[in-house]
Amino acid sequence: MKKSKKVAVFALCIALAFILSFLETLIPINIGVPGVKIGLANLVVVAALYLLDKKEAFAISMIKILISGLVFTGAFSLLYSFTGGILSFLVMLIAIKSEKISILGVSILGATVHNLGQIIVAAVVMETARIVYYLPVLLISGAIAGIIVGIISKIIVERLIKIDIK
Repeated sequence: MKKSKKVAVFALCIALAFILSFLETLIPINIGVPGVKIGLANLVVVAALYLLDKKEAFAISMIKILISGLVFTGAFSLLYSFTGGILSFLVMLIAIKSEKISILGVSILGATVHNLGQIIVAAVVMETARIVYYLPVLLISGAIAGIIVGIISKIIVERLIKIDIK
């Protein structure tokens, strides 16, 4: 891919992730559990893992977390988001390299590990292990979100491969 096209695709991915983060703030998901969300912006990250260089996908993930955190949730939440995002990205990268896990499985792993990372940070910040009782709720909601993101990501990746985004 030419450098100019690469820069344009990278910028579009970041912009799309930001827009999806914004749209998610408009979706009234209130199941009585704080922190539960679909993670629409992760569509971009999962697709980038399959379509772009892994370093670019990681940069998109981290920039998405930074911009969305500063604009929508606040600076303190960045600690939770970056920890979850880094762990999630590493696990998804390992899963992709195994070549035995589908894009759906990669997405589910990413979502659940993201929540696991956030619980670890919460336990450290709150200085209590009792927050672990919240983990089953987050793992279930993460798996559901991972399924949704995985299905949509699969469609996106298949269509973008057909038009040769690379």
